[in-house]
Amino acid sequence: MTLRTILIGGIAASALAPMAQAERGEDGQVGIIYWQAPSIMNPYLSGGTKDLEAASLVLEPLARYNETGDMVPWLVDEVPTVENGGVSEDLTSITWKLTEGLVWSDGSPVTSEDVKFSWEYCTAEGGGCAQIEKYGGIESIETPDELTAVVKFKNPKPFPYTAFVGAQSPILQKAQFADCLGPKAPECTEQNFNPIGTGPFVVTDFRPNDVITLEANENYRDPEKPAFASVVFKGGGDATAAGRAVLETGEFDYAWNLQLAPDVLANMESAGKGQIVSGFGTLVERIMVNQTDPSSDLGDRRATLDHPHPFLTDKAVRQALSMAIDRELLVEIGYGDAGRVTCNVLPAPEIYASTANDDCKVQDIEGAKAVLEEAGWTDTNGNGVRDKDGVELSMLFQTSTNAVRQDFQALIKQWWSEIGVEAELRNIDASVFFGGDPGSPDTFQKFFADVEMYANNFDGTDPEAYMSNWHCDQIPAPENQWQGNNMPRFCSDEYNALVDEMQQTGELEKRAELAKAMNDMLMQEYVIIPLVDRGRVSAHSNSLGGVVLNTWDSELWNAADWHRKDTN
Repeated sequence: MTLRTILIGGIAASALAPMAQAERGEDGQVGIIYWQAPSIMNPYLSGGTKDLEAASLVLEPLARYNETGDMVPWLVDEVPTVENGGVSEDLTSITWKLTEGLVWSDGSPVTSEDVKFSWEYCTAEGGGCAQIEKYGGIESIETPDELTAVVKFKNPKPFPYTAFVGAQSPILQKAQFADCLGPKAPECTEQNFNPIGTGPFVVTDFRPNDVITLEANENYRDPEKPAFASVVFKGGGDATAAGRAVLETGEFDYAWNLQLAPDVLANMESAGKGQIVSGFGTLVERIMVNQTDPSSDLGDRRATLDHPHPFLTDKAVRQALSMAIDRELLVEIGYGDAGRVTCNVLPAPEIYASTANDDCKVQDIEGAKAVLEEAGWTDTNGNGVRDKDGVELSMLFQTSTNAVRQDFQALIKQWWSEIGVEAELRNIDASVFFGGDPGSPDTFQKFFADVEMYANNFDGTDPEAYMSNWHCDQIPAPENQWQGNNMPRFCSDEYNALVDEMQQTGELEKRAELAKAMNDMLMQEYVIIPLVDRGRVSAHSNSLGGVVLNTWDSELWNAADWHRKDTN
C-alpha cells in the first residue's frame, strides 16, 4: 500500500467506477452472518465493530476509504483539498459540497443541515458519543446553502478528515434525530434501531443481538443498485458456525471475522462452496489494563478515576504481565499466516510503526519475576500468589466468547501463574461485550474487570483520531454514558499534549514522529499490552460477486456493488 501525503494531492478524485450488474433487486436475497450480533444501528452509540458495520449498510459518510486506503468521495463529488480550494490556505476550515440531488431513504433531500446536525449530535453534552474524537477541534459548522457545509476549526487542522469520513463518522438525518440530543440519545429506540439513511439498504426489522432484515433502498442514488432486493443479517452463534454457514453448507453468502485456527479454516474452505478473503490493516488483539478499581463494593463509582486500582497502578506489575507472554505461540495457535507478533497498538501503516518496543517479541518469565521481586511483590503467604502490603496479585481477566480467545486466556493465565499472578477467567457473549449498552455491566467500555482482551482498529490510514482515544477526555464514565474509548482509564498531561500537537501538525514525518511517541508511551507504561497484529479474515460464497475486502473501512463498504454470479 502507498501511504498518501497529507492534504496536497494523494486523494482519489473519483469514487469507484460502476460495475456491470443486475438491475436493482433482481438478484433476490443475500445472507450475511456476523457471529458477534449487532445490538444497535447507530454507530455513534457503540464502539463495537459489529454495530458500525451493520449500520454502514444504511448510514454513510461524506467520504470514505477504499480497499487500498485511499480516500474517495461518497456523498460529495470530490474530497476537499487545499489545491481544489476546499481546504483554506490557513488550514482553519474545510468546505464539503454535497452531491446535488441526494435524498434520504424516505425521499426527503439530504442537506448541509444534516451534516451540521451530525456534529451537534455527537458533541452534545451528556450524549456519550462513542466517536467523539472524530470531531476534535471543530469550533463551528456553517451552512451557507443547502449543499455546502463549512467546518471551522479552533486552530489550524492539517488533517481535517476525521469528521464525516469513514464508517465511524456517518451523516444522520436531522429530522429523525432532532429530539435525541444529549442524555436522550440512548432512549431513542426507534431511531437507533431503524435509522433513515442514504445507503443501499433500509431496515425493515431489527432484533437486537439476533437478526436484522433489510430491503433495497428505493431512493438509492444509483438506479441500478443494489442488485439484491433484501438482506438477512444474522447475528450470534460463534465463528465456527459462521464459517460453516458460508464455506460448508452455503446457507449464507458472507461471514465476517472468522477468528478460527488456520487448520480449521482450511478444512472448511476445502468443501468448495466458498472462499476465504483476508488482508492486514491496523487490527490489534490486545489486553487492556484497568487503572481503576472495578470492585462492586464501590457502587456507581466503580471503575472510575475516583478509585485507583489497588495494584495495576504499579508499572512493575503491568510490565511483568507483558513480559510473561509468548506472543509467537499465540500467533501460531490462533492465527497462523493471518497473524503477526506486534509490540505496538499502532502497527501500520509502515511509517507509523515503532521499533522501540520490540523486546516484547521474546517471552521472559525469569525477567518478569525479577521485576516483581524488585518492586516488593513476594509470596509471603506461600500460596503461589505474590502480595504486598496485604494486597494479592489476583485478577479477573475478561474477554468475549470465542474459541481462539478462550485458548489465549488459558495460556496467558498459565504464564501469569508462573510469575505469581492469579487470574480468574471470564468470557461474555460478544453481542453484549461489544454492545455499548450503558445499562449493562458486561460491556468492554464499563470494564468491570482488572484486565480485558479484544481487538480494535481505525478507519483509514491516518491515526490522529485513533491515537486520541487515550486522551483523558476519552475515559468512559457514568457522565458520558460509559461511551469513551480510553478503556484503561489512562490519563497523562504529556500524552494529551502530544494529541493536541498532532492535531496541529501537517508535515507527514513529524506526524509519524508524534504518533510513534504516543504509541511508545502507551506501550512503555504497559497500560495496553499488544498481542497479535491480526489480518481480517472473512469468507464469501462462490456465487457472491463484487466483494472487495477493505481493511481500512467497513467490510460492507461496497455492498451496493454485490451481486449474484453464475458458478456453473
